[in-house]
Amino acid sequence: MEFLTQFIDIMLHLDKHLAILVQQYGLWIYGILFFIVFAETGFVVTPFLPGDSLLFVAGALAAIGEGGMEITLLIGVLTTAAILGNMVNYQIGRYFGPKVFQWENSRFFNKAALLKTHVFYEKHGGKTLVISRFLPLFRTFAPFVAGIGAMSYAKFTLFNLIGALSWVVSLCLAGYWLGNMPWVKANLSLIIVGIIVSSLIPLAIGYVKSKTP
Repeated sequence: MEFLTQFIDIMLHLDKHLAILVQQYGLWIYGILFFIVFAETGFVVTPFLPGDSLLFVAGALAAIGEGGMEITLLIGVLTTAAILGNMVNYQIGRYFGPKVFQWENSRFFNKAALLKTHVFYEKHGGKTLVISRFLPLFRTFAPFVAGIGAMSYAKFTLFNLIGALSWVVSLCLAGYWLGNMPWVKANLSLIIVGIIVSSLIPLAIGYVKSKTP
């Protein structure tokens, strides 16, 4: 329970926690951010890590020059992390294959999210890798499902690059361009909550539709 409380606090006040990390670790923050984005996109057991809000806050901190952060380097590092994370996830999916659908839910595995992503993938194909970048859970499972479905590596690479660039660049630049606005600085925690809630809306709509006769 204590861990969950701490995690929720970090998620809702990511701006303050990330700013502290930047002050403590300086340029090593690039490595920390790389690891978080890589893990969130690379392993099916870590979909709970911050994604959209992390990119936005990182861009906002780069806008004010916190810890010497620079937006171009930030985008380059995080795009690389997003691309490599998906590549690893794809290979894991190819290795395990369709038998993963027989796995049961556990503390570290969300079977329901995997099944929903598989349905989404069957409907939208390669576009799933781009669209899912902006959807929690789907973002983590999409490359895994692409590997299970044996999508060709060339096709996967193309959609992976497009998805990673569109996700990282759009959210980092949104934070960068808005980061110097006084109202944004004063209400960054509320903006983070808004990003989290808005990113969960498509999942909520999908859940309601699945329960509607």
